[in-house]
Amino acid sequence: MRLEIRWHGRGGQGAVTAAQILAAAAIEEGLWAQAFPEFGAERRGAPVKAYTRIATEPILEREPILEPNVVVVLDSTLDPKVYLDGLREEGAVIINTGKSVEEIRSLFREKGLKEPKVVAVVNAT
Repeated sequence: MRLEIRWHGRGGQGAVTAAQILAAAAIEEGLWAQAFPEFGAERRGAPVKAYTRIATEPILEREPILEPNVVVVLDSTLDPKVYLDGLREEGAVIINTGKSVEEIRSLFREKGLKEPKVVAVVNAT
């Protein structure tokens, strides 16, 4: 089993912390996991990515996750073209938004983007 999650948010929203907490929880359950951020010298509020890998076998690679199983979006104002890039065909996207799943799917269609197999929304703000 291998699960690769890419987190998208803005600096200060907790994407890096969430990635680390999920990895720590997986390790507590006896799985192998890693979490790491990707950001430059930008300031608070700039777009950031974080990554979580969870597996039943040791994880040897350290590269960013380019083809995630799951994408978690903490800020719905981010460009969907960016956060959907590379999402696996059977993948899922979870978005923090007050919009409905159908509204999000409609947004993807309007922008000419391929709809993920699974779209979930959580109004967590």
